[in-house]
Amino acid sequence: MPKGNRTIIQLVSSAGTGYVELQLRKYDPRVRKHVLFVEGKP
Repeated sequence: MPKGNRTIIQLVSSAGTGYVELQLRKYDPRVRKHVLFVEGKP
């Protein structure tokens, strides 16, 4: 079964420190549109 149309965005620090942050663009049924889901602590 296909997972759908999802875009994974990887942000890398321009300071060269190796810090990486991941974001995922997918559908949020509460607001009924595609939004960015950001990696973070619960």
